[in-house]
Amino acid sequence: MANDRPLVIAHRGASGYLPEHTLEAKAMAHAMGADYIEQDVVLTKDGIPVVLHDIHLDTVTDVRERFPNRHRADGRFYALDFTLAEIRTLNATERVSHKTGKAVYPRRFPAGTSRFEVPTLAEEIELIQGMNRSTGRVAGIYPEIKQPGWHREQGHDISKIVLDVLHKYGYRTKDDAVFLQCFEQDELRRIREDLGAEMRLVQLVSGNSAVARAATATPPDMATLDSELRRFAEFADGVGPALSAIVPGVTPEGGPQITPLVERAHAHDLVVHPWTFRSDAMPKFCDDMDTLLGWYIDEAKIDGLFTDFPDQPVRFLQSRDRQ
Repeated sequence: MANDRPLVIAHRGASGYLPEHTLEAKAMAHAMGADYIEQDVVLTKDGIPVVLHDIHLDTVTDVRERFPNRHRADGRFYALDFTLAEIRTLNATERVSHKTGKAVYPRRFPAGTSRFEVPTLAEEIELIQGMNRSTGRVAGIYPEIKQPGWHREQGHDISKIVLDVLHKYGYRTKDDAVFLQCFEQDELRRIREDLGAEMRLVQLVSGNSAVARAATATPPDMATLDSELRRFAEFADGVGPALSAIVPGVTPEGGPQITPLVERAHAHDLVVHPWTFRSDAMPKFCDDMDTLLGWYIDEAKIDGLFTDFPDQPVRFLQSRDRQ
């Protein structure tokens, strides 16, 4: 494993406790001891990067009520169609399904209650850097550029805009407390080679990606797995797979089935940061968070993990360190 202690990455902040990507959720994640805090980034109509998981507003704000006629032909409300001033009027809320209007995670913060806002990337960085200064504990940032190809089709180079903001706040090199991630491989390579990004880059891969399929095949398709990881290593410093690409199930004896993904990624000098650990959405084959964490941390040897509940892996690691 590349690190003696895996990094705890707060997925959309402490999103298991407060509405995702709000400054309140980020402050809670920092207080809980997260090593890094994630920012999904999309653009507004006036080209301002805001922290929002999707290019749509309707699942996490009251945009449908405030601007009922501003949807596109597909019925969705796009952040790119609203100015920052308009987005600031919205109330951010716990995530709901755009089809049913019901909370995606029913036991979390009550949807539509209290008052939260969609922050800009700059505002969130200033919050985290401010807490780093006031607490003396440094938490890094972990932005994801969302759908850069789609943004370019709409006339906006989101990658360049995000890099400019990161550079402004001192995030430039691999020594800085930042990882920049993206699902689109061509774009991540462009960020490294054409836009000249020197910071650590992480290639995100879905549970249905070539990497995941090769790792979970029976037997594993090692040629494809190594080929894909070797290609990532040309421009990236790490890979961010779905949890199922590392532990897809359990053995007849009840232990974890561990794929070769982490081992092979390490052979190509790539760190591995899987997503997402959720105690209210556990894999069907495991119902105990500490057991699940042990499988990934102690047996699969991951280098970091994304979680909606950062206090839980922090507590797990602290307990393990005391033993």
